[in-house]
Amino acid sequence: MLGVGATSWADEFILKSTDISQDQLMSQAQEFQGFGCNGQNLSPQLSWHGAPKGTEAFAVLAYDPDAPTGSGWWHWQIVNIPKDVTVLTTGAGDLSRNLAPKGSLSIKNDYGVAGFGGACPPQGHGVHRYQFTVFALSKKLDLPENASGALTGYMVRVNALASSTITALYQRD
Repeated sequence: MLGVGATSWADEFILKSTDISQDQLMSQAQEFQGFGCNGQNLSPQLSWHGAPKGTEAFAVLAYDPDAPTGSGWWHWQIVNIPKDVTVLTTGAGDLSRNLAPKGSLSIKNDYGVAGFGGACPPQGHGVHRYQFTVFALSKKLDLPENASGALTGYMVRVNALASSTITALYQRD
């Protein structure tokens, strides 16, 4: 996490969604299609406001800290969203739809493909938390081709001016 200052940032920099809500179960629209899951694999609509002065780009990271991997699961990492973009439409994480903002970069998720990969916790594993976080960045990121999720997360956090998170839930019992 970002540390002590993260709480004060959330008072001004706000993330909202018409598709997901804080501490509420996501719909099957955000469930992955594959690995035994049959969802629509749609990234949720996200919008934000109140970015601090000096913001040069945004990044959105979606992460499941409850995945039984020892390191969680990256569902979505999109970086270098232009500073004048404050909305991602439903499905923007599907690169074939061409809805991602021009100039942005989608990193491979832990399913092994660039773009959004929906929730698909193991059956009977209980409720998982899905942290959708928007970061205001001090600069566009210069990442190597095929950057890992860990490197991307590191570079985002090192260059973050502010962040705001919606933690949505999902289970397959």
